[in-house]
Amino acid sequence: MSDVVEASAEAAAPMDGYGPFAYLSAPNAPLYRRVMRALMAEKERFTVHVRPDQVVVAVESDGGDPVSDEAVGDALDRLARPEWGNLLAFADSSRVTALSDFYRRRMLFQLSRQGEAAERALAQYDAALGSRGALQSVALEDIVVLLTALRDLVADPAARADVDAALAHQTLRGLRDRFSELAENAVAFMGSIQRTIDLHDADVEAFLAYKEQLIEYLERFIGDLLTRGATISVLLGEIPDDAVAFLLDVAAEREALDAAPGEADEAYARARTTWLRQWSGLTDWFISTRDRESEARLLRSRARAAIPALLAVVRTLHEKAGGRTDRTHDFVTLATWFAALPDDGDRHRLWRTAFGLTPARHLSVTAPTEEAWDLAELGSTTPWADAPSVEISPQLRRSGSYERRGRSVRVTDRSDAKAMLLARAREEAEQTAQARMRILTNGPRPLSAFGTLDSTAFRLFLALLGDALSAMGPTASQSQVSTSDGELIVTLSRIDDAGQMTITTPDGVLTGTDHLVDITPSAGSVLWEAAG
Repeated sequence: MSDVVEASAEAAAPMDGYGPFAYLSAPNAPLYRRVMRALMAEKERFTVHVRPDQVVVAVESDGGDPVSDEAVGDALDRLARPEWGNLLAFADSSRVTALSDFYRRRMLFQLSRQGEAAERALAQYDAALGSRGALQSVALEDIVVLLTALRDLVADPAARADVDAALAHQTLRGLRDRFSELAENAVAFMGSIQRTIDLHDADVEAFLAYKEQLIEYLERFIGDLLTRGATISVLLGEIPDDAVAFLLDVAAEREALDAAPGEADEAYARARTTWLRQWSGLTDWFISTRDRESEARLLRSRARAAIPALLAVVRTLHEKAGGRTDRTHDFVTLATWFAALPDDGDRHRLWRTAFGLTPARHLSVTAPTEEAWDLAELGSTTPWADAPSVEISPQLRRSGSYERRGRSVRVTDRSDAKAMLLARAREEAEQTAQARMRILTNGPRPLSAFGTLDSTAFRLFLALLGDALSAMGPTASQSQVSTSDGELIVTLSRIDDAGQMTITTPDGVLTGTDHLVDITPSAGSVLWEAAG
């Protein structure tokens, strides 16, 4: 019966070039995958033709369920059929020693081009599906090194004709490969982080143990992305457009050398278009514009947002473990108590104890009634029957409410106040931005060179200086910090035999030991664009 089903599956196999994938939907697909992996392993060992007994040994050693020699031989035969075309079969006459051996069917098998392409595609799919990705600080460093080499190669326009084309092409290929790895791994890693935050199949103890390392990992990458991302942006800006065009021409020309006869021009145009698109992607990844944020900046924002999200998950896990109490939990507990009581009398007593609604003091009454109660010296537990009668207002008798109906109060128009607050917020933001521009150093600069600062700029400067000094500590000679929004990067260095510095402000004078400070905007920030 299985042969009939499999034969019908083969008959329905696609004939439009995707036949090598048809075995995935066949009844014995797991065995076919094991056989194809065994043949791929032999291919990687540069084995051209493989005998069935070699495949049997490879399949038995892959850790899967045991299979018979007949099953492996049948799988090889089916994979070699034209409907699928995964394998090529050849008669094996190398071990014929007698006339009777010619009548025995002995075959050699080889991966077909289509079968190898299909298996490599499936291996790539499996690898991508199981890939967790990583945030690669080393890739950022490599990109800096490769961009520096490209910049130096084309720094002199007059010497570009003597540039080593092979070196330029190889450097571009290395840059493209490292950038591709960085981008793909970042996407995969942030996706895995989101799955971790969503707690899909999460092990609580493993997550809590992993959390500290993960947050430290994110913080380190954010710092590297801030510093090296700024360096990469500077290097990209130092390679002019004509130098970029020259490099892309060199790469396209070298790749077109291997084109078939008559296809060189088309290969050159196709290669140059591809290189131009990839260079544009690299630039957009690290440099922001007024209309679009760079991918590096978006990645930095997502990585920052992942840290509080991870902490929120930890808080949720602790609350679950500790049995957090809320109103819903209280009501469920109270309902359990009600269900456990033996009779209605006990339930009424529990009701009065829990809600305390029995005394008459919760009613709104008239002044004469309150006066009568005061004279009677009633307690909070006095029954209704023993208390003076309640005098109810005629208004309450007629309408059921004490309120007097009338004209409704008009809704206050707060548009002027909102506009004032918006204008004030905009003004404060502009003042802060101007203050940040005033304290930019455009290179290392001693504190004593600042001279006089206005109040707004000085408050910002003093906060940055305090953070940098705290990061430096008593023994270090240099520190680097950034603002919470990532807009500014501050590098503070000690000066040997430094004297005293003085900074004058409208609110007073700041004095202290002189240091060397470098305040620069981070790559992709608004201040970076303004300073550029």
